[in-house]
Amino acid sequence: MLTDRYGLAVDTASADARDAYVEGCDLLLTVYPGAVAALDRAIAADPDFALAWIAKARTQQLRGDIPGARAALAEAEGRASGLPARVSSQIEIFRRLFVGRSADALTAVRAHLDEWPRDALVLSTTANQGGLIGMSGQAGREQDLADFLGRLAIHYGDDWWFNAHYAMALSENSQQAAARPIIERSLAQNPRNAFAAHARAHLFYEDGDRDDAIAFLHAWLPSYSRDGGLHGHLNWHLALFELQAGNVEEGFRLYSEIFASDDYPATAQLKLVDGTSFLWRSELAGHKPDPARWRVLHDFAQRMFPRPGMSMADWHVALVLAAAGDGEALEARTREVENLVRDGRYPSGLAVLTLARGLAAFQRNDFVGAIEAIEPMLSERERIGGSRAQVDLVEFTLMKAYLDAGRPADARRLLGQRRPGPTRIPVAGLI
Repeated sequence: MLTDRYGLAVDTASADARDAYVEGCDLLLTVYPGAVAALDRAIAADPDFALAWIAKARTQQLRGDIPGARAALAEAEGRASGLPARVSSQIEIFRRLFVGRSADALTAVRAHLDEWPRDALVLSTTANQGGLIGMSGQAGREQDLADFLGRLAIHYGDDWWFNAHYAMALSENSQQAAARPIIERSLAQNPRNAFAAHARAHLFYEDGDRDDAIAFLHAWLPSYSRDGGLHGHLNWHLALFELQAGNVEEGFRLYSEIFASDDYPATAQLKLVDGTSFLWRSELAGHKPDPARWRVLHDFAQRMFPRPGMSMADWHVALVLAAAGDGEALEARTREVENLVRDGRYPSGLAVLTLARGLAAFQRNDFVGAIEAIEPMLSERERIGGSRAQVDLVEFTLMKAYLDAGRPADARRLLGQRRPGPTRIPVAGLI
């Protein structure tokens, strides 16, 4: 019986198919290019290899090719008769995921991993802040993710892929001392693991270690292909560190040439989130607004996200609409979110809606209105989705609103209440 890298049986008798499948999964799990090509070799060696079809579907989904993902999953479903229980369970998980039934998918993931805890492909749907727990919209999701991975840790031992995610979850939960050696081991075991590099960037951020972060990313990124799924996002991290260091021109070079460029090969959500948040932060830091850049992002957001439904995208669309001065579109969108909340179809509750109104007030220089909107939702900000580094934008905006409303003592109070670690907050006038 052939097995994968985690010792789980695969539904093929072809060693060539299995080897190509393992290669494809490793490329998928490390966010390196080439996963589809490897999985296609596995399928060519055994066209009835359902696990390879499922892995291809997952890869295409992560690339934003939803029609391709559904087509590949249909190929696996067409071979469902007589498949092992683990394979059938995988099919059901991804079926739910691809039609947007995220809560149902998470329920299925938890049950699946109770039975097959070392199924890394299934765990990959939930292992990071962009996964099913991280984007659940639920209060306490940071602790939930750390606990979820903590229960699985015994099954993975010192596995480099698992450790990158587990350490990131610990770091996001203010456990930097525990996270640090785990990340270092993961990188030492597989320096090409983009998720480990990503976890390291976040740990630098949480430690307030700006200069070492810049040095690390400058050393690591040249060996990572531009086609890698985290290439642009890691350059966004680098741009934020450069902004903290006062190197605004270098930050904007990375913005223009990499993570906001027309040929940025990432999902629409990541392109929206990274470009939008960098421009907003640069203005909080005192850089002059660039209406032309905001117009480009405005058109992109309207085209790619015409309707709300995903909290992480929705609050960044609100940022874009506010910054571009499109109050009419922003008000229409907030009404749509309000309707979803009222109908019980918006897991984040009122947090995104309240933030959107606060951002709109801030942009029209109604700083008192911005404060009144953002202050009450601050304790629930993890519900809007994203890492701590991403969600910090909300706190930074409130600090700037305090300053511009003539309330510097409140800005300093909020700064003093922040979690230990992140320092040199890029908000003009704060110090």
